Amino acid sequence: MKRAGYAVLSLALVFGIGVPLSAHHSFAAHYDMAKPITVEGSLVEVRLSNPHSWFYLDVKEADGKVSRWAFEAGTPGGMIRNGYKASELPPGTRVTITGFPARDAAQRGMLRQLTTAAGKTFGMFGPQEGPGAR
Repeated sequence: MKRAGYAVLSLALVFGIGVPLSAHHSFAAHYDMAKPITVEGSLVEVRLSNPHSWFYLDVKEADGKVSRWAFEAGTPGGMIRNGYKASELPPGTRVTITGFPARDAAQRGMLRQLTTAAGKTFGMFGPQEGPGAR
């Protein structure tokens, strides 16, 4: 009877621990880390949701059309610990985002740093001291 209990416990550990670990993805798998980009636009929405936060902005392209970009960022808790405050970035705020483009050529990227027109910065990699910090 003890062997059956150990077998059930072993299966629970394999499926309970192994599945979440395999479900998490690498940013490098989805974004081209060798091609940094800079995008300027107006913030439309910030979505703090697990597992990652998203920053959406409208960008005026060279041809005059406006396109919607989406930037994936860190966890909500991580973004808050790194200085993000919703009250400082209401919709319509002009921002510049540096990051990395999606490998599928969509208007999507990974946020490295967000800078407001006033020079305040927020980033995925800890507190930022100013444009180009880190």
